[in-house]
Amino acid sequence: MGYIKLSFNAKPSSLQNHVHEVQGYLKSAEDKHYHRFVATTGEAVPIDNNDHTHEIEFHTDFIDGHYHTYVGKTSGAIVIGDRHIHYIDSFTSIDNGHSHGFRLMTFMNDPAGL
Repeated sequence: MGYIKLSFNAKPSSLQNHVHEVQGYLKSAEDKHYHRFVATTGEAVPIDNNDHTHEIEFHTDFIDGHYHTYVGKTSGAIVIGDRHIHYIDSFTSIDNGHSHGFRLMTFMNDPAGL
C-alpha cells in the first residue's frame, strides 16, 4: 500500500492559524463507479486583500483496482456569518484511463466556536 507524501510546510505552532476538513465522493457517469475521500487542508496561505487559501492533497479510496489523487488549493474565503468556507472546482488525477471532476466546499473553520 502506498502513501502520499504531503508537501505542506510545517510551521511553528505560534504561526499556525486554522485548517478545514473536506469529505465527499466522486462519481463517474461512464462506468457508474465512485470513490470516497476525506482530507484536511494545510494551514492558511495569505493572498491579496486580507484573504487566504489552503493547499490540499488527498487520495481516494481504492475501487475497481485503482484510486485517484488531487493536489491543489482552495478558493479564497467565503464568509458565512462569523465563520468561512472555501470552494474547489477541479479534477482528480487520471488513473485507470479516466479522471473524476468534482466540486466541493470545505467545512467551516472552527465550527464549534471554541
